[in-house]
Amino acid sequence: MLIVEQSQLDVLLAEAMDELPTEHMNKIKNLAIVWADEPTEAERQQMQLLPYQTLLGLYQGVPLPQRQGRLNDYPPGKITLYRVPILRSVNSIPELKAQLKHTLWHEIAHYFGLDHGQIRSLEQKQ
Repeated sequence: MLIVEQSQLDVLLAEAMDELPTEHMNKIKNLAIVWADEPTEAERQQMQLLPYQTLLGLYQGVPLPQRQGRLNDYPPGKITLYRVPILRSVNSIPELKAQLKHTLWHEIAHYFGLDHGQIRSLEQKQ
């Protein structure tokens, strides 16, 4: 597992966010991005993960299209990035940055209302 200080993770996350399309990032409102070491048991059950499966990130909240323009009528959405599984999935800082960018992009896609099938379709076009 790659060992990285939290401060370096925060810098890499900020860099990854800066590399995501500005036109989409500017539309993000009422969304927190937080770190956790591992998914909780409740989160694992929510996502119906098998014991050998892991989770790198999780969007929790009401997707933007369902809010119908009423951002303040809903609690903030939250993207949790799971430090330990992410660090286990990479072998270098460049890989880490790429993984953070991909995971963040994936969870932001959920914020914008895309499901896993739509996300996979977009990823295949890249």
